[in-house]
Amino acid sequence: MPPRLPGLRVAVLLGSTRSEGPPRPAPLGVRVGAFIKRELVSRGHDVVVVDPNESNLPLLRRPHFSYSPGKAPAPLDELAATFKHADAYVMCTPEYNHAPGPALLNMLDHFGSSVFSFKPSAIVSYSSSQWGGTRAAHALRPVLSELGCLPVSAMVHVPKAHEAFVDNSGVPAEDPDRWSSYAGRCISQLEWWGNAARDFKAKANPALASPALLKDPSERNAP
Repeated sequence: MPPRLPGLRVAVLLGSTRSEGPPRPAPLGVRVGAFIKRELVSRGHDVVVVDPNESNLPLLRRPHFSYSPGKAPAPLDELAATFKHADAYVMCTPEYNHAPGPALLNMLDHFGSSVFSFKPSAIVSYSSSQWGGTRAAHALRPVLSELGCLPVSAMVHVPKAHEAFVDNSGVPAEDPDRWSSYAGRCISQLEWWGNAARDFKAKANPALASPALLKDPSERNAP
């Protein structure tokens, strides 16, 4: 067994606001998220789950970074603080029309890279079909890369999620050891990169050489 790495602060972002099936009972994302949280906690991590049903963000009209400090709506400021406090992220996305969940994208689009940059992320996808949301997972990778929370290579895909997780306990309906081992490969990569990023940021501030885009696209220094 490899040595256990120090615990991280991990934000698990759920990606659906669906409250009704099929498949029933809905929502599936809460069940998949409970499994991921359970696995992370068992490995010593401090986990917060961000559910778009609870954050109640509207469809994007004005992103958080467009407000002056202290002027953003309280829910936006609270989410920004949660995301900034995290060392790593796990995105739990359904697959709708071969794409990531719009609730997850809407939540991410409210923030810029200054909130997420220089930290790793992991992708967990699910669906009620046999493919487990793999197309949505791959479509999410460039979004996370643009936000600066680079996704690790290993991903977790949950096919027939309504059968794999039948309640919100986080315990798979069958073969819990196999599911834990499967998720563990992805989580172990997140742990390695999360600790590496956190430790090195304590020595050098990456924002000094790569400052955040705050006011104008010209700050990207692009042609």
